Amino acid sequence: MSEHPSGPLAKTPLHALHLELGARMAPFAGYDMPVQYPGGIIKEHQHTRTLASLFDVSHMGQVRLNGERAATALESLVPVDVIDLPVGQQRYALFTNDNGGILDDLMITNAGDHLFLVVNAACKEQDIAHLRTLSDRCNIDVLSEQALLALQGPKAAQVMTRLAPELTRLVFMKGTQAKIAGIDCFVTRSGYTGEDGFEISIPATQTETLARILLEQEEVAPAGLGSRDSLRLEAGLCLYGHDIDTTTTPVEANLSWALSKVRRSGGGRAGGFPGAEIILRQLTEGVTRLRIGIQPEGRAPVRDGAELLNDQGEKVGKVTSGGFGPTVGWPVAMGYVELPYSALETQLHALVRGKALPVRVAKLPFAPHRYCRG
Repeated sequence: MSEHPSGPLAKTPLHALHLELGARMAPFAGYDMPVQYPGGIIKEHQHTRTLASLFDVSHMGQVRLNGERAATALESLVPVDVIDLPVGQQRYALFTNDNGGILDDLMITNAGDHLFLVVNAACKEQDIAHLRTLSDRCNIDVLSEQALLALQGPKAAQVMTRLAPELTRLVFMKGTQAKIAGIDCFVTRSGYTGEDGFEISIPATQTETLARILLEQEEVAPAGLGSRDSLRLEAGLCLYGHDIDTTTTPVEANLSWALSKVRRSGGGRAGGFPGAEIILRQLTEGVTRLRIGIQPEGRAPVRDGAELLNDQGEKVGKVTSGGFGPTVGWPVAMGYVELPYSALETQLHALVRGKALPVRVAKLPFAPHRYCRG
């Protein structure tokens, strides 16, 4: 068995199915995960953009918060409005630290009698420990017996119309209990590809049954972590540990849109989250660096870690994610630059293997989002 520093790799409930389908497996966040299937990453990427792909994201953490004070308690850890989150509504959120840095990003859904959270796989254990600081105010249930599937692409709704017609009434960032092919699930209309799609929380024991049913649909093909990464990069979506981390604030990360108005200065519940003083000051006074889109001028991809230089050869930033964008047909990247160099079309150079390659600041996302907003 493959191992990682803390022991053997964990397996999702679909591990045997991935092997049956010919997946190339690799370690990721302590799990043995499918990177790609025999058709390759570009084919999976393009299939997601044109039809629908099924991703196994069961390595993500799923947590339920219960109790009358759950929303108030969670608000003490995130700069978003949880208390007034309507039933059935999902919201993107950030765990912040006392310096305003980002501990992780997560999704919160008001499921009616509880809050349903999905956190990143690589941060799962620390996020759960962070949430346990709220245990005197609410109950924290780690849903270790639940798996998570993501059906993503413009034909995802067509598939759901066939298997669970009531789910097509959902719009982007809404969630509900539902039966898919007779299996009880909690479903949100969301995802990490920039496409319309659904994320499905399902009992681990029934995951393979549902996955096989979904893969039997003519629109659906399996996809791995490789295409998930290229899809999210084209969509301008952050990857924790690369584009956001404890050294970046939400404002620097160009995620100010995720800071709820009620939690900002002058709002009804302003502040009250870790790093609030720093983050709220940055909203008012600005920052010295900013996350931007980067468009290489040539065909060579610019990868994570490449330094960004101005015309004088001085370092003014760094690439945090980069690769080839199969939908747009050219390399794409994201990174941070000093504020004077953050305007669209600013010409810079990326240092790749000792060679300065021309790049420019580009608008995000590279591929337009196609969420179903109603």
